[in-house]
Amino acid sequence: MKNTIHVERAIRRITQADLASAVGVSRQTINALEAAKYVPSVVLAMKIANYFEKPVEAIFELGEED
Repeated sequence: MKNTIHVERAIRRITQADLASAVGVSRQTINALEAAKYVPSVVLAMKIANYFEKPVEAIFELGEED
């Protein structure tokens, strides 16, 4: 699953730790999401999208392998 979390963080100038704290996960989880090593739950995807004030589809995209 592809995502634009890194880009969204850069736009807002926040760290992985800042985002992790805001959505209630560890920094390592955000790192794994950005590296496409972890697929988020629906709840986590929605929390991240809400944090960035964007629809889930604007942050997450299914890849060919999904």
